[in-house]
Amino acid sequence: MTTAPNRLVPRLAPHVTSIFAEMSALANRLGAINLGQGFPDTDGPEELKEAAIRAITEGRGNQYPPGHGLPQLRQAIADHQRRFYGLTLNWETDVVVTTGASEALQSALVALVDTDDEVLIFEPWFDIYEVGVAMARGKTVGVPLDSTTLRPDFDRLRAAITPRSKVIVLNSPHNPTGTVWTRAELETLAGIVEEHDLIVISDEAYEHLWFDGHPHIPFATLPGMFERTVTIASAGKSFSFTGWKVGWASGPADLIGAVRVVRQHLSYVSSGPFQWAISEGLAYPDAYWENFRHEMQAKRDFFTAGVLELGFGVIPSEGTYFLTTDVRPLGFESGAEFTRMLPEKFGVVAIPHSALCQHPDAGAPFVRWAYCKKESVLEEALDRMSSLRTN
Repeated sequence: MTTAPNRLVPRLAPHVTSIFAEMSALANRLGAINLGQGFPDTDGPEELKEAAIRAITEGRGNQYPPGHGLPQLRQAIADHQRRFYGLTLNWETDVVVTTGASEALQSALVALVDTDDEVLIFEPWFDIYEVGVAMARGKTVGVPLDSTTLRPDFDRLRAAITPRSKVIVLNSPHNPTGTVWTRAELETLAGIVEEHDLIVISDEAYEHLWFDGHPHIPFATLPGMFERTVTIASAGKSFSFTGWKVGWASGPADLIGAVRVVRQHLSYVSSGPFQWAISEGLAYPDAYWENFRHEMQAKRDFFTAGVLELGFGVIPSEGTYFLTTDVRPLGFESGAEFTRMLPEKFGVVAIPHSALCQHPDAGAPFVRWAYCKKESVLEEALDRMSSLRTN
């Protein structure tokens, strides 16, 4: 465990490192196949690279872009929300471009959460949520998903709400479980949100990666929810250029105005040429989005078949880059112990759910794998683990 620097404020001491950085460093040190961190090992469309190069060579975006994002990109985001979801946004007031979805998330939390406000988060979660709450001096309230299905447990959610509850973080398609919330689940959540006058920060970074007839439904499209919701999106996830770090938040002007105040004092601006490129990419025809989804689904299918053959229990992945497995059928009780053993013995890295929980027991037997890799890499990882069948 990494020791906290002695000048670090105590509330951030638990977040000195992340499980993703830790396991990626372990993969590098051991030469292990990294199925822990969620980034593709192939680039996105060549046309998008060419658009970024054009922007550089033509001198567009090489200096500071406008503080809230390139107007052409904000317009493209508004057009995208209308095209895919029927949402009407004023691109001038309802959108802010950020340095990746991570900055959008942290800006929203710092802007909307005050000292001792409670933020409800379904666990397991993407780890930066808890860090953002700590930076805002709020209090994270973990709400475990159902221990069998890894779907929302609304009785637990209702029991967790207090007069201090202010914000709920929603993530669908969900990292790390790979589940996609149904309309019925979202409608139940909407009723709870309205009853308790909550604000929703909806992380929809994997909005275009849903499979098998489990379509992504933005929370803001539900009746009465647009006015309460900050929607977070990621160009890196939608175009397989995670290193470009282009994200955004959209929603009603009062909420986005608050997010803008914080965001402008973080990175100020970034990714100028890439903003130009993404403004073109968002207008790609339906065929791009369908092919993108089908290619990732094929990787999911290949890897799922492989881990089933090895004897893992599987929570079917309905979206994202990720598959969740249960290690108990292989004779392990702890996903954390399993993932500590895996790189040394088999040369493969994965992430335990328990590291992404306030209540580690809630994720104890589960492990997350990133299948957003070349099929040859997935095949090699499965081959390395082949002796698990007899362990």
